[in-house]
Amino acid sequence: MGHSVPAIANSAIVIAYLVAMLAFGWWGKSRTKDSADYLVAGRRLGPLLYTGTMAAVILGGASTVGGVGLGYKFGISGAWLVIAIGTGVFVLSVFFAGTIQRLRVYTVAQMLTLRYGNRATQFSSVIMLAYTLMLCATSTGAYATIFVVLFGWDRWVAIVIGGIIVVVYSTVGGMWSITLADQVQFVIKTVGVFLLMLPFSMHSAGGLGAMRERLDASFFSWTSIGTQTIITYFVVYTLGILIGQDIWQRVFTARTPQVARWGGISAGVYCVLYGIAGAMIGMAARVALPEIDVARLGKDAVYAEVATNLLPMILGGIVLAAAVAAMMSTSSGALIAAATVARTDVWPPIARWLGRRSDGAATPGVAAGTVDTTAEDDVAQDRYWVLALGLCVVGIAIVVTDVVAALTISYDILVGGLLVAILGGMLWKRGTGVGATWAMATGSIATLGTMAVIAVQRRDFMEGVLANEPIYYGLGVSLVVYVVVSLLTPPTDPAVAAAWRARLQGEPDGTPVGTEA
Repeated sequence: MGHSVPAIANSAIVIAYLVAMLAFGWWGKSRTKDSADYLVAGRRLGPLLYTGTMAAVILGGASTVGGVGLGYKFGISGAWLVIAIGTGVFVLSVFFAGTIQRLRVYTVAQMLTLRYGNRATQFSSVIMLAYTLMLCATSTGAYATIFVVLFGWDRWVAIVIGGIIVVVYSTVGGMWSITLADQVQFVIKTVGVFLLMLPFSMHSAGGLGAMRERLDASFFSWTSIGTQTIITYFVVYTLGILIGQDIWQRVFTARTPQVARWGGISAGVYCVLYGIAGAMIGMAARVALPEIDVARLGKDAVYAEVATNLLPMILGGIVLAAAVAAMMSTSSGALIAAATVARTDVWPPIARWLGRRSDGAATPGVAAGTVDTTAEDDVAQDRYWVLALGLCVVGIAIVVTDVVAALTISYDILVGGLLVAILGGMLWKRGTGVGATWAMATGSIATLGTMAVIAVQRRDFMEGVLANEPIYYGLGVSLVVYVVVSLLTPPTDPAVAAAWRARLQGEPDGTPVGTEA
């Protein structure tokens, strides 16, 4: 009975949190009048709301549950994963957020079309859609594992119930409901990690002095996880943050470029502190709970063990709710990003090829001076896309028990294939649409080709997928091709370049996006 009471209390707290998520959906519905409200919260978020929603979307299960597990296994160097993510947000905010916010578009592909005047760059939207869908499916499967432990549900039941909750509040209220949910999730994660898990676990371990006595010196080395691993974290996650649709969509919600810059910097600093705290919790757990069978249960089990064994009743429930909050914030952010990309970038060319009307999907951002629309049917169409893709994600999470391979491939292509064309467009005036298109194509092929070669050499598919080399080869090929092809082709059309400069200065220009074939 002694074990059942805390379990019931913890479950009750998590259930209360899930009910609150549904309530946020209805609140968000009252704030949603048009597509700008639904997709980017009306571009009206101030510093506090923006910082909270940015920190919530980037600190998911890998940062929260995974970060504690890395600390348990490697010590303080386990913080590098989250530090790399925080660095990406910091760099994005300092150097690019102001530019991105002034563009007043909805997707990365729209930015590419606006910059290069070449619709061939919409190829990027297919990769971005795959990336956001896999990110959403991974997060869905992750928080479902907590429901399995708490409630004893079958895995598929946990995925369906948890997934439907995220789909409902995202579909009904759009970005406004997600923003409010993110604020609550931000508070829960802050309290759970900094105010509960960190002090309780440190106390259970006997303090920092006792930890130094009982842990190997490698646990206090910042490089024990491996220099190559640290570099890969920065290449994959820091650079991935710079160009991910789920992150850009949060930047689009900022009221001004200043909010996007300083709010993002604050979120980046918070992430670094969050990563260090997570690693410290894992180190303390290594002393207080040395019997955890990480080899059998996986390092992610450490978080739940700390919540259930080191924290008092009810407080453990708050910590578990923090883990669910972290995963749901990433899932909902990825879901609305996927729906935005699908409706705005992927469906219109398919509809034209089929000879059908694209239901106004290209409306947001088609006219550079009139990005935002106000038609109620646009909001209805947005909801249909979120609902449809949300149900697809639930199905993917149920059918595919391991989506890590798909997510890793998508992430590698995102960085190896798209990074150069996106950042090059913002940093190098001489970059051309043809150069960007060939850079994306060759970078993606080089990334996938290297994966395939390594998989064949090592006779293991996952060895090829998880290898570090593919993303380096992809980036290298993409950069060389972008520079060479851009220099060999005519500069961007002056009218397109003028429209781009006007948009960067915050001026409506009225030039259609994508005037070149």
